[in-house]
Amino acid sequence: MILVDSSVWIDHLRRRATRQVLQLRSLMSSTPLLVGDLILCELLRGLRSDAEARLIERGFRQYEIVPLCDPGLAVTAAANYRFLRARGVTVRKLADLIIGTFCIERGHALLHSDRDFEPMERLLGLRTI
Repeated sequence: MILVDSSVWIDHLRRRATRQVLQLRSLMSSTPLLVGDLILCELLRGLRSDAEARLIERGFRQYEIVPLCDPGLAVTAAANYRFLRARGVTVRKLADLIIGTFCIERGHALLHSDRDFEPMERLLGLRTI
């Protein structure tokens, strides 16, 4: 399955025609997509009104919404952070660390446009599309 990061969803909602958005649009009708609970929160918190948030949330309900963290994954994410730090890489956002670790541990690919995931690809084996 493919988890789509908020960086791509935000560009999609803003009607930006990035490579990742075009890829998302080609996948939307033919491929099962996952939406993480933290990703949904990131998307909804940036909206201007409750009415807009309800509308966007309803649209996202067509996808499987999954919890991204549990105690075991939290421990693994922290270990990944320390591993990356030992190699001179600091992941700036906790949510990105959890998202990347979730995909690695669950065997999902990630569609993103966020530079924080690049070291996870190189050093931890994060699969991206």
